[in-house]
Amino acid sequence: MSRLQVVSGKGGTGKTTVAAALALALATEGKRTLLVEVEGRQGIAQLFETEALPYEERKIAVAPGGGEVYALAIDPELALLDYLQMFYKLGGAGRALKKLGAIDFATTIAPGLRDVLLTGKACEAVRRKDRSGRFAYDYVVMDAPPTGRVTRFLNVNDEVAGLAKIGPIHNQAQAVMRVLKSPETAVHLVTLLEEMPVQETADGIAELRAARLPVGRVIVNMVRPQVLDAADLELVRTVERSSVAQALSAAGLGGARRGGNAEKLVDPLLEQAAEYTERYTLEQEQRAVLTELGLPLHELPRLAEGMDLAGLYELATELRKQGLS
Repeated sequence: MSRLQVVSGKGGTGKTTVAAALALALATEGKRTLLVEVEGRQGIAQLFETEALPYEERKIAVAPGGGEVYALAIDPELALLDYLQMFYKLGGAGRALKKLGAIDFATTIAPGLRDVLLTGKACEAVRRKDRSGRFAYDYVVMDAPPTGRVTRFLNVNDEVAGLAKIGPIHNQAQAVMRVLKSPETAVHLVTLLEEMPVQETADGIAELRAARLPVGRVIVNMVRPQVLDAADLELVRTVERSSVAQALSAAGLGGARRGGNAEKLVDPLLEQAAEYTERYTLEQEQRAVLTELGLPLHELPRLAEGMDLAGLYELATELRKQGLS
């Protein structure tokens, strides 16, 4: 399992939820995982029902078996201060630059610099070791930007390394790309069984492959339970209304006479069955498209009670069962 797990997906697919559940799954049995947020939305704090995350690594959960999940919300300005201190030893001068607004100015006029700082901080956590020589974290999980932007976001260091031919910026960018384009990294895409998210997933995979970034798995989120099997679906298409009314009557739902309770229930019931059949067919078509992408495919259920901390642990358990830990 790659040590840097990048999670992306079309907006609305639940990529932050999947990233959080993956971090919990990977922290099982005594492992340490860092969950990194790069978009400033504080979605991780909301999922784990904790206060807003500061720019520091903070333990937010204990996984089954005693593992630990830490979280970090990366602030581009503070990451730039870290960068300036690391390579240029500015000390108090760096803080003065922040007060003057120079750091905000730099990250605004050079949008690519922001992404360099974000990816660089995550990759630093991947490489970091303690005094004994062990990695500080067994895994780092990044809740990355949506699919439409993730390739440029991850590949920005390649562009910077090409622009800055020598010096610490060039060396830092190259070091980051060595991590991002190595087996240490896997980029997972989250989708739904709907046409637009599936198409964006396929496009995203093509872009990642073209940029030589390591594609991991496709995770289908919020999958509805299968209510009817193939035989049931065929019956829905062929059953007569009178037979349905008689069955309802036999179940104690009113007489089968015209205008009776059972008769009134027939049309709404058949309409609901037809809607299910249509949705099931569309989902099967999208599942086939995803299968053709040639990547490991995993499915997570739609939780009937909605998403809360208990649901997050439930999804983590499901990911472990499917071999994502």
